[in-house]
Amino acid sequence: MKLNALFLLILCLACAEKKTNEKMDGEAAVEKVKLMTLDPGHFHAALVHKTMYPQVDSTIYLFAPEGPEVQDFLTKIESYNSRDESPTDWSIKNYLGPNYLEKMLTEKPGNVMIVAGKNSKKIDYVLEAVKAGLNVYADKPLVINPEGFEKLKEAFQIAQEKNLLIYDIMTERFESTTVMQKLFSTIPSVFGELMEGSLEEPAISKESVHHFFKYVSGQPLVRPPWFFDVNEEGEGIVDVTTHLVDLVQWEAFPGQIIDSTNIEMLSAKRWPTILTKDEFQKVTGLGTYPDYLQKDIKDDKLHVYCNGEMRYKINGKLAKVSVIWNYQAPEGTGDTHYSIMRGTKSDLIIKQGTEENYKPILYIRPKQKEGFEADLTNVIDTKINAEFPGTAMEKLSDGTYRITIPDEFKIGHEAHFGQVTQNYLKYLEAGKLPEWEVPNMISKYYTTIEALKMAQQK
Repeated sequence: MKLNALFLLILCLACAEKKTNEKMDGEAAVEKVKLMTLDPGHFHAALVHKTMYPQVDSTIYLFAPEGPEVQDFLTKIESYNSRDESPTDWSIKNYLGPNYLEKMLTEKPGNVMIVAGKNSKKIDYVLEAVKAGLNVYADKPLVINPEGFEKLKEAFQIAQEKNLLIYDIMTERFESTTVMQKLFSTIPSVFGELMEGSLEEPAISKESVHHFFKYVSGQPLVRPPWFFDVNEEGEGIVDVTTHLVDLVQWEAFPGQIIDSTNIEMLSAKRWPTILTKDEFQKVTGLGTYPDYLQKDIKDDKLHVYCNGEMRYKINGKLAKVSVIWNYQAPEGTGDTHYSIMRGTKSDLIIKQGTEENYKPILYIRPKQKEGFEADLTNVIDTKINAEFPGTAMEKLSDGTYRITIPDEFKIGHEAHFGQVTQNYLKYLEAGKLPEWEVPNMISKYYTTIEALKMAQQK
C-alpha cells in the first residue's frame, strides 16, 4: 500500500514537472522577439540580420512595395544564409504590394518594426507603428525636417503611454577608438575636464567623410536614385550628422539627460556635392536623371546638398559637427572620421588619414608633459586594460602618444549593427531604455533640425 502511494506521488510530481516545463517552453515561445521589416529601402535594414540572436524568432516578416530595394534586401539575406562562415538561418514571410503599411498594421505578426529606407517616410511609419502598439527599431535619421520633428515628439509621447520603445541605430557608439576616446575623457588624471571651447577651437569636434560609391558586404553598393533627392533622404546636415551629434552628447555628457533648452545653435552652413551623369549612372545604374531630381540639375550635373557644418553650445560647451560627401574614395581607402575632445590636461584626437592607412587611430596630446607619461602608463595598465586587454601606447617624436588597440576590438562598421541590436534586445527585455536615451534623442534631433533651419536661411 505504501509502495502504491509512493508511486502515485512520484507520478504526480513528474506530471507536474512536465506541465511546468511545457508552460515555460510555451512562455519562451511567446516571449520570442519577432521582427517585421518595413519598406527596406536602405542596406542597413539587411545588416541588422547579418547575425542571429537567440532572443529573436528566425522568421523575418517583410512588408514592402515591389521594386529593386526590396529585392536587394532579399538578396543580402540570402547571402548571409548561404555564406560558408557562420551562416544565418533566416526565413522570410513577405507581403509585397502597394498596401504594405496597412497590411503590417492589420496583421501585426511581430512585435518590433525595423525600418531603414526613405527618410521622408520614416517618421510617419514610426508614428503609425506606436499608435498600433508596436516597438520601433529604426535607422537614422528619424526626422529630416521641422514637421517631422513635431511628429517625433508625438511618437515618443504615445510610446511612453503605451510602454513601447523607439530606438534609433547608433552604430558609432561601438567603434573602438570612439569608445576609447570616451573612456579616457572620464579619467581626470589624463584628460582633466572638458574645456568650454571657442568657435576656432571647439571643446569637441566631429567630422566624417563619406562616399557615394562604396562596397558593402564585398559587393559594389547600388544606391536608389531617390537617395540623391534631399526631399527624400534629407540634407547631409540632418542625415549623417545624426551620428556625430549623438556622439557629442554620448561622449561629453555620459549618462546625463540633455534638455534642448541647453542647446544654442551658433552657426550652420550647407553646400552641394556635384555629380556627373556618368557618376550618377555608376552608383545607381540609371542612365538618365529621374524627373524628381530635375530641380537639382545644373549644366547636366546633379547638385546634392549632402554637406553641412554646425557650431553650437551644449550645456555650456562649444561643439562643432560637419559632414562631407565625395563621389568615391581613393583606392584602398574608405569613409573617414576625425574627432577631437579638448581637455584641460590633454587633447584626445581620432585621425583616419594617410598616416593612419585610413584606419582610425586615437592619439593623446598632453598639455603639460611633466609627469604625464607616468600617469598615462598607470591609467592604461590599471583601467584601460581592464576593459581592452592588450592596449598599449607609443610616444611619438612630437610628444604625442599613439594608442594601439588590439585588432579583436576592431570588428568593423557592419558588425556594429549586431552590437546595437543586442543592446536594443536587452532594453526590450527590461521594458525600458536608460532614462537619458529618450530626452537625448529628442535633443539630438532638435539640434540637427535647428542647424538645417539656420543653414537654409542663408
